[in-house]
Amino acid sequence: MDDRQTDINNMSIWEDAQKMLHKARAEGIETAWDRLAQQTPHCRFCELGTTCRNCVMGPCRISAKAAPGGKLSRGVCGADAHVIVARNFGRFIAGGSAGHSDHGRDVIETLEAVVEGKAEGYEIRDPAKLLRIAGELGIAVDGLAVNEVAALVVDACYSDFGSRRGAVNFISRVPAKRRQVWEKLGITPRGVDREIAEMMHRTHMGCDNDAPNTMLHAARCALSDGWAGSMIATELCDILFGTPSPRMSTVNLGVIKKETVNILVHGHNPVVSEMILAVSREPEVLEQARQAGAAGITVAGLCCTGNELLMRQGIPMAGNHLMTELAIVTGAVEAVVVDYQCIMPSLVQVAACYHTRFIDTAPKARFTGAVHMNFTPENARQEARAILHMAIEAFAARDPGRVDIPVSPVNIMTGFSNEAILEALGGSLDPLLDAVKAGTVRGFAAVVGCNNPKVRQDSANVGIIKELIKKDIMVLVTGCITTAAGKAGLLLPEGAAMAGPGLQKLCASLGIPPVLHMGSCVDNARIMHLCGLIANSLGVDISDLPVVASAPEWYSEKAAAIGLYAVASGVYTHLGLPPNILGSDVVTGIALNGLEGLVGASFVVEADPVKAADLLDRRIRTKRSALGLDA
Repeated sequence: MDDRQTDINNMSIWEDAQKMLHKARAEGIETAWDRLAQQTPHCRFCELGTTCRNCVMGPCRISAKAAPGGKLSRGVCGADAHVIVARNFGRFIAGGSAGHSDHGRDVIETLEAVVEGKAEGYEIRDPAKLLRIAGELGIAVDGLAVNEVAALVVDACYSDFGSRRGAVNFISRVPAKRRQVWEKLGITPRGVDREIAEMMHRTHMGCDNDAPNTMLHAARCALSDGWAGSMIATELCDILFGTPSPRMSTVNLGVIKKETVNILVHGHNPVVSEMILAVSREPEVLEQARQAGAAGITVAGLCCTGNELLMRQGIPMAGNHLMTELAIVTGAVEAVVVDYQCIMPSLVQVAACYHTRFIDTAPKARFTGAVHMNFTPENARQEARAILHMAIEAFAARDPGRVDIPVSPVNIMTGFSNEAILEALGGSLDPLLDAVKAGTVRGFAAVVGCNNPKVRQDSANVGIIKELIKKDIMVLVTGCITTAAGKAGLLLPEGAAMAGPGLQKLCASLGIPPVLHMGSCVDNARIMHLCGLIANSLGVDISDLPVVASAPEWYSEKAAAIGLYAVASGVYTHLGLPPNILGSDVVTGIALNGLEGLVGASFVVEADPVKAADLLDRRIRTKRSALGLDA
C-alpha cells in the first residue's frame, strides 16, 4: 500500500481534517481515504475507458493497442476502443446532465406548488427577478398578478425539458456568434430530456459507432444542462428563496458548536434545507432545544446545499465533499439531513457510530439504514418540524466525552450573484471591462468542483487559486471549492494581499475579495450567463474572452458535464485529473485538441496546480493579445 494513502498529513492540507482523521482512526471509523487504499490499484481497463457493459454479449475489455499484425482489438459486437470510450464518456455526460437538470425540474415543481397554493412556508421572495426572467422568456406580463406570471414561467421552464422545440429558452443569453457555431455543428440544445434520452439511444449497441459523432452529441447533451437545466435551477431558486447579495459568514468544522443542537444539511436541493432552516428559527422549536439543555440550534451546510444557504442566508459552512464524514466524527452532530447528489453512503455507517440521526428526504435518493422522511413542497414544514424534534431528542443522547471541535471558524464573504456584481459596479459592466482593458484585472478564472481523495484534499484547489490571483486573474468559485477558498482566507477583502498589484487595487476600490463566491455547482450557470453578458457587451464570442475554467480535484459525472458545457460554450477548461478516455487517442485528441477547431476551446489536463495556472495564464495572454489589450 502506498504510504501517501495512509499518512494523514498527505490526505488533507487542513488542520480540522487532519485532527478528525486521527480521531476516526483512533475510534476505528473508516473514511473515504481508507476505502481508496483498499481499492488501489484500480482496474486499468476501467481507467482507460475501454470496458463495455452495454449488452450481455460481453462484458468486453478492449486493448487500446493494436494486436500483432496491426489488427485492432474489438468487442464481441465489433466495436473498437474509440467507439467504446466515446460511448462510455457519452453516458457519463448524460448522467451528469441528468443530475443537475433534474434538480432544476424539482425547483420548477416547487414554484408550481407555490402558484397553486399547495406549498405552505414557501413564497416568491424576489418578484422583481420573476418579472425579469419572464421578460427574457418572452412572456407578456402587463396586467398580470405575480402568481399568474409565475404560472407562465413554470410552463416555459417545463417546455425546456421536452422534445418539440428547436432550442432551449435561455439560448437568448448566448452571443450570436456562439449560436452560429452550435448551429453549424448541429449541437444547439433542444430539450434537456431529449438530449439525455438521445445520448442513451446513441450509445445502445448498433447505433452511433463513430466516436467523433458521439462526442459532438455529448457536447449537445452538456449544453442542455448548462443553458437550461442548471440555469433554470439557479434562476428559479433566486425567485423562490431570494437573489444572493454580499454578506459575511464562517467556515470549517469550528462552526459546529458544543453547546447547541447541530444540524448539518447536505446535498444540492435548497427546497429541503431552506425549510429546515426556517423551522429551526421558530420560537417553539428553539424553546424545545433549550428545555433539552441546549443553548440553541445551529444549522450548518455541507457541499452544495450548504452553498445555497450560505449565499442567501449567511448560514455557516462546515465543510466540502471530503469533510462530510469528518464532520460527524466531531461527535457533536445531532442530525445530518440530506436530499441528493454527492452524499456518501458511508455517512449512514459513520452516523451509527455516534448519536447522530441520518435522515434522507428524497424518493430518488434513499439510503439503506437511514431514517426516511418523504419531503415534498406540500408537507415540507410538517416534515421539517419532525426532523428538528429528532435532532433535539438526539442532543440528550450525545456523549460529551467524544466531542472534539478541532478549530475555530474562519470568516468569509459570500453572495456574489450576477445581480450583486452589477450592483457593486453601479449597474453596468463598464467599470469591470475598463479594468480588464487597463490590465488591472487581466482576466477571469472559474475554479470550481469537488474533492477527490486521489488528491491531497484542497491542495490543488487552493494552490491554483493562489497562483492565478498572483497573476492579476480574478477567480470565481462555486460548489465545494468554496469551503477551500474560505478556509485559506481567500474569500475576504484582506485576501487581496495574496494577489497581484492590479487585482489588489480593484479589490480595495470595491471592498471585495480577490475570489468571488457565486454559489453552488448548479450556479456555474451564473458564470456562463456572466460570460454571455460580457461577450455581448464587447460584441464578441465567449471564446474570444480572457476567461478560463478549472476543476482541479473533480470526481463526478456532473463535473464532467459542467466542464464539457464550458468548453462547448467557448471556455478553455483545465482538469486536474483526466476522465476515463485515455484508451482512445481519437477521443483524447478531440478533447485536448480537436474541440479547439470546432468550438474555439478545449480541455487541458495537468495535475500540478502551478503548471496548470501557467497554462491558464498563457491562454488569457493569447486572448488579451487577440483583442488588442496587450499591444
